[in-house]
Amino acid sequence: MSARMRTRHFAQAKAEGRKISCLTSYDALTAAIFDEAGIDLLLVGDSAANVVLGQASTLSITTDEMLSMSRAVAGAVERAFVVADLPFGTYEEGPAQALATAVRFMKETGVHGVKLEGGVEVADTIRTLVDAGIPVVGHIGFTPQSEHTLGGYVVQGRGGAAEKLRADARAVAEAGAFAVVLEMVPADVAAQVTAELDIVTIGIGAGNATDGQVLVWTDAFGLGRGKTPSFVRRYADLGSVLLDAARAYKADVEDASFPAESESF
Repeated sequence: MSARMRTRHFAQAKAEGRKISCLTSYDALTAAIFDEAGIDLLLVGDSAANVVLGQASTLSITTDEMLSMSRAVAGAVERAFVVADLPFGTYEEGPAQALATAVRFMKETGVHGVKLEGGVEVADTIRTLVDAGIPVVGHIGFTPQSEHTLGGYVVQGRGGAAEKLRADARAVAEAGAFAVVLEMVPADVAAQVTAELDIVTIGIGAGNATDGQVLVWTDAFGLGRGKTPSFVRRYADLGSVLLDAARAYKADVEDASFPAESESF
């Protein structure tokens, strides 16, 4: 196992043109597997509200729920850099509220950094966290915590809106974030932002010119049963494997072939 990923390693990867791999993770089992696979950054995303807790949006997840999952992921890895999402409602009041929330995550879970959504409007907040010694990942473009304001899952940064997105990216970088997620952004705009910024860009639905990529792991590996976003590539169909296994288990229980003599005391 390689040495722990640090913020300087992400900067070095960008300088050398090496792509950065990121996945979400919400539990110790997947975190350990993804860490063994060499994934560079694991995001304990508030997407857990959807894929773990079955909620319609990310807005409902609580700090306590995120703390529990963050602790599990951070405790299971040896190399990966673990970042936790700050939940909706825990940083919008401003730098003081955000710092209090971020300190809880750093002290109580062992994560290595936090992520928050927004651009120009959260620059002061990012700066406060960075000044306190907390690594920060920004998140611009489509920001799920603002889905109602944005009118749903809509691509951001098209046409005249591209300049606002670039301004948001610059603000996040200048505030001291070491990376920024670009979600559902036109590929050419994401490429421009990546070229303009000294910090790492991590794309999700933003083309392949970004410095890295992140996907929700249940989308990428086919565990979810709903519609998969168009920007996702499925690398496995774990949902079907698990369904077949559960059906086989049910059948073996019903015909009393499980447990067998070798599986009994």
